[in-house]
Amino acid sequence: MTDRAGRRTAPERTTSHTRTLPFDPSEPLPRLRRELATGPDGLSNREAARRLAVHGPNEVRRKARSSFARELVRQLIHPLALLLWAAAALAFVADLAVLGWAILAVIAVNAAFALLQERQAERAVETLARYLPEHAFAVRDGRPLTVEARDLVPGDVIVLEEGDKVPADARVTEGGVEVDLSMLTGESVPAERIAAAGLLGAPLLEEPNLVFSGTTCVEGQARAIVFATGDHTELGRIAALSQRTRREASPLERQVKKVAWLIAGVATGMGALFLVLGVAVGLPVTDSLMFAIGLLVANVPEGLLPTITLALAVGVRALAREGALVKRLSAVETLGSTNVICTDKTGTLTRNSMRLRALWTAGHGAEPGPWAQELVRASALCTTVTRDEDGELHGDPTEAALVTGASDREVPVDLARRDEGRRRLFRFDPRLRLMSVVQEDEAKGRVRTVTKGAPEAVLARVRPGSATDAARSAAEELARGGMRVLAVAVRDLPPGAEPPSRRQDAESALTLLGLVGLYDPPRPEVAEAVRRCHEAGLRVHIVTGDSGATAAAVAREVGIGVPRLHVVAASESLGDDELDRLLVEGDAEIVFARSSPETKLKVADTLRAHGRIVAMTGDGVNDAPALHRAHIGVAMGRSGTDVAREAATMVLTDDDFATIVTAVESGRRVYDNVRKFIVYIFAHATPEIVPFLVFALSAGTVPLPLTVLQILAIDLGTETLPALALGRERSEPGIMQRPPRPRHQGVISRDMLVRSWGYLGLVSAVLVMAGYFYVLWRAGWQPGDPTGTGSPLHHAYVTATTATFAGIVTCQVGTAFAARTDHAALRDIGVFTNPLLLAGVAFELAFTAALVYAPPLQNLFGTAALPLDIVLLVATFPVLVWGTDEVRRARRRRQLPSAARSVPAGSVPPWSSRKGG
Repeated sequence: MTDRAGRRTAPERTTSHTRTLPFDPSEPLPRLRRELATGPDGLSNREAARRLAVHGPNEVRRKARSSFARELVRQLIHPLALLLWAAAALAFVADLAVLGWAILAVIAVNAAFALLQERQAERAVETLARYLPEHAFAVRDGRPLTVEARDLVPGDVIVLEEGDKVPADARVTEGGVEVDLSMLTGESVPAERIAAAGLLGAPLLEEPNLVFSGTTCVEGQARAIVFATGDHTELGRIAALSQRTRREASPLERQVKKVAWLIAGVATGMGALFLVLGVAVGLPVTDSLMFAIGLLVANVPEGLLPTITLALAVGVRALAREGALVKRLSAVETLGSTNVICTDKTGTLTRNSMRLRALWTAGHGAEPGPWAQELVRASALCTTVTRDEDGELHGDPTEAALVTGASDREVPVDLARRDEGRRRLFRFDPRLRLMSVVQEDEAKGRVRTVTKGAPEAVLARVRPGSATDAARSAAEELARGGMRVLAVAVRDLPPGAEPPSRRQDAESALTLLGLVGLYDPPRPEVAEAVRRCHEAGLRVHIVTGDSGATAAAVAREVGIGVPRLHVVAASESLGDDELDRLLVEGDAEIVFARSSPETKLKVADTLRAHGRIVAMTGDGVNDAPALHRAHIGVAMGRSGTDVAREAATMVLTDDDFATIVTAVESGRRVYDNVRKFIVYIFAHATPEIVPFLVFALSAGTVPLPLTVLQILAIDLGTETLPALALGRERSEPGIMQRPPRPRHQGVISRDMLVRSWGYLGLVSAVLVMAGYFYVLWRAGWQPGDPTGTGSPLHHAYVTATTATFAGIVTCQVGTAFAARTDHAALRDIGVFTNPLLLAGVAFELAFTAALVYAPPLQNLFGTAALPLDIVLLVATFPVLVWGTDEVRRARRRRQLPSAARSVPAGSVPPWSSRKGG
């Protein structure tokens, strides 16, 4: 086939990374050059210009942003926004302009906040673009010259040197470089990329001759031929995935929409019904309309969005103190509904700090002695790490562990003298899995070759009779203990002999010294965090690039996989059916070993497809799509890349798994507090509605026990601060001993409505009406007696309505304390542990006293000073409201099955008896 410029190209090829390329970089170099129509001297400037017109600039391109106006309109017609628009309109109709403008401000803040979240994916793509260098060295017309990196095209020959960022995906044709691929693979060890044949069937990232845009050359010099630019590069593929995986609404956001529609329907229906009833019983139309407006405004929870936002913001601040930065408020609640955590191993479960833990020497096993010291010293000499002025080691963490281990075992290696005595260096080869040095030892007057690497690779190069069978058994035993195992072998050179110049000569006829076992210990707090996960009904899966044996050993040490652990080689092709069987149908926790970032994306998709709420950790650039796809993407703050942090919802400043569990607990607390707030605001509806029902059903013989302005004073003045305070309530005991809530569970349940309207609301209504009738009957009122202005009973009527108003306020106090817990007794969390609630109660009582006793406010709100006996009567209402609910909760706790209380929390994994847990 030919391209638009008339050149012959290879058919498009889909690699093992699901990336479609116009040119296949794994082909033999002569054929690749023919298909790219280029040679060792690169392209001409004119040809490069033509190709730039065909292939486009070498940059990560973003999708065109959607219309700002369209996005703004979408936020302004959100169900909750529509409800607030209606509330604002009613406030203006009721001549409450200040309230109306305040509600409009809430709408504007909410819309602005939501618009900011829409830009999150685009910011991640912009961060990806920053990984590309601005300039590159390319060979044009046979001469190296500096060109704009965005002007590179397939077929360009580029020059790479130490410290350069790779400007495009390319194949090395001359020389070799060590490249830091951690942004793509998560591996901290630099990978050598040389001019060599490719590995048959290997993933692109593991090919020994390919370099990728955005990565950094840490050593060496090479020339390479560009085979992919722009959106066809690995960075471009990740950017496309990040833009395709749009964020979905959180469970709380979906539930708030349902609550908004429910409240809107109830409020509208109630207002229309009472308007009709008011006219039917003979009230003037104007009075009926005003009372209907009052009911509508009273039933519209103007504080719903601010209170939810405050509860989420408090959760965000609390998590920040614990080491977790949450970038989206609603994500705090999503964390609370999480039922699966997919975590990396290195640095998250472990300390990311290798230590020399075990030694095995040929002929002596694990016995200490001079042979063990010789093994440790030889392994430390076969390193390239350096030490700065402060004594800190820099370089490969594995090699740093070897040097530190030698010092700990009293055979320290002077790194400066090591480098002075080095005669040859053969760097680590990922294909051979070996590294070798030819080292001069002045103390012993000898020159020797030291080779270290994977046990099977080293043992294949030792002389016969070097205890190879015993070494293989020992290596397997060390690996089962969770250690990374290296074999070390040596060969002394004859005096005066020249050091071998070829690698194969240096790495032959070796004598095995022994094996070293390196261990990255788990963080001490992880085991407790995993136990809490299991008590809370969460599964924990490990998705790691490490070997299965090492990851499984760490999993068992921290308690993952109880009662059953399943290890899967994710490097093998995992189909949807296999993932369904492993993640959904099975009851084991899983280690996905030798995983690629695509494995994470597949795992996240599978779990989401089956209704699981997923938290996924990641730190590399290539993790960005999976972090974006998971409900909660968790990036590492210390070891993670900028792209991962941009794509994630939460960033761990300490890279610690235990912080995720703390975040889950915080999310559960936030969700509980939102429900407590809803119970509180729903409970006041009954005592506000019952007075009108009494008036309507009595056909007007019982005067209205409450005025419109008094309803508004309750809903907008006395209720707000206690409602906000409930958003800062502490967790109830046992919050992490219950299973995750079902995905389909609404934020409003039948039990909540029964508690709000049937218990708290009904008790409040009975008390309030009792106070109202007590005042009237004490004054000699009989049903049907006139109470209007100028009548003998008018003052008693105004005092009675004031008692109704004050009674509802004091019942709110009792409701606030009752709503602080859903199951537990108030003493379990402490009466004085929420200072904001105490301040809110003090404010509403002071505000009520002002309305009742201040003459200007008396005239405005139609109140009168209450006599002492009425004050003492309504003062008992908080205790009665709270006390009846406390009795109800105590009865419910006693009705819990005794078996459920006797089983120790966490003794059986919570998912073993619940489908989908």
